[in-house]
Amino acid sequence: MTLHAPPPLDTDLQLHQHEDGLQLKHGEQLLASARPYTFDMEIPAAPSLQEAEEAQQRFVGVRHDLPGCFVCGTNRDAGDGLRIFAGEVCEHQERVAALWQPAADLADADGNVASEYLWAALDCPGFFAVKPVSDMALLGRYSARLEQSVQAGETLIVSAWAISHDGRKHNAGSALFRSDGQRVACAEATWISLKR
Repeated sequence: MTLHAPPPLDTDLQLHQHEDGLQLKHGEQLLASARPYTFDMEIPAAPSLQEAEEAQQRFVGVRHDLPGCFVCGTNRDAGDGLRIFAGEVCEHQERVAALWQPAADLADADGNVASEYLWAALDCPGFFAVKPVSDMALLGRYSARLEQSVQAGETLIVSAWAISHDGRKHNAGSALFRSDGQRVACAEATWISLKR
């Protein structure tokens, strides 16, 4: 998925088939486009539960540029948003991790966490992995792959790492793992540094 413009909130949008993919529009304005994507990235093994728990104590978003963010916003109370605060893993400056227990209200009737919340959980940690180089950046391109279902209340390890930096473009990978290190989802993202 490539973002072309900020999507408005609480607004009906239109999804259209286009060539080999989809386009998301608001009237005639193109907001996002999506096409099939093949992952070709190396995914590091999961940090341990202890490493992830310790890493979130080093979360650098305490002075947050977007404190209302649904995923990592520090102005969100428990039960309001995901509250994933990924911090530096040990001595790895461009690798972050956190623990996440999806709440019951994020799940369907079978107790499986809805896919949009898993996609969201993979998003912001990638930014914090590239932040030491990117400074403030916005998501430009994002691809995710959900490999297994996740039950509400399950403890997950969220991990993200920097892949590359090229001027204002910063590529990051992220993954969700069960507590035993088994991967359930992964994502690749391009973050674009803002001109200050």
